[in-house]
Amino acid sequence: MHYEHLLVTTEAAITTVTLNRPEKRNALALDVMLELTQALQAIARSDALGVILAANGPVFSAGHNFADMAGASLQQARELFAVCTAMMDTVQAMPQPVVARVHALATAAGCQLVATCDLAVAADTASFAIPGGKAGLFCHTPLVAVARSIGRKRALEMAMTGDPIDAATAADWGLINKAVPAQTLEAATLDLIQRATRGSAASKALGKQGFYQQIDLPQAQAYAFAVERMASAAVSGDAQEGIAAFLEKRAARYPTP
Repeated sequence: MHYEHLLVTTEAAITTVTLNRPEKRNALALDVMLELTQALQAIARSDALGVILAANGPVFSAGHNFADMAGASLQQARELFAVCTAMMDTVQAMPQPVVARVHALATAAGCQLVATCDLAVAADTASFAIPGGKAGLFCHTPLVAVARSIGRKRALEMAMTGDPIDAATAADWGLINKAVPAQTLEAATLDLIQRATRGSAASKALGKQGFYQQIDLPQAQAYAFAVERMASAAVSGDAQEGIAAFLEKRAARYPTP
């Protein structure tokens, strides 16, 4: 499928989606968000085992395109942020693990996109910001994803000051998994997604989707949900194959997606 603002490639069952509007700092304009959502939905239905989300140019993503908001009506603004939310939800709803490969600045909704991905690796020269707090439009929607990654106080520090944090701080706070030298970013990201896609793809999909369903529940409800999901999973074909392989001291043979 041809995309106007994205590059999509697949190698060894790993699909890489690259934001490809460097001249626009990979801003998440309305048409870009719609296209990215479409691409992710197509990948979700494919045989890909994992996804890398990357970008070309000097910025990973500058966030929303202000031209989409200039002079907008309330209904138009609602529709814009609904499209953004649907895109973010698609990342977490798809069965494959998604890792962000962040080579440079990710700001506002671009930072939200990184926080939304299941995993993230950044170059040690990258930085992250939700800068609305020092301007005229507070980063309400980016804060939803960022706060769920790094907690209230740190998220509010980012949102209220608008100051960027470097990749080492982002790793320490939990916004990303690790910061690596820029020259090793591609290799480190590939290593992480390969390790994250080992084992049964069906089990991984069930685990990812179950994680997002239980993570914000009260503990008792989370356990009730997880017990039922794990019990159902334990009697599945892939689980029984994994158990048999362990007991028989052999490699498991899982079906391909």
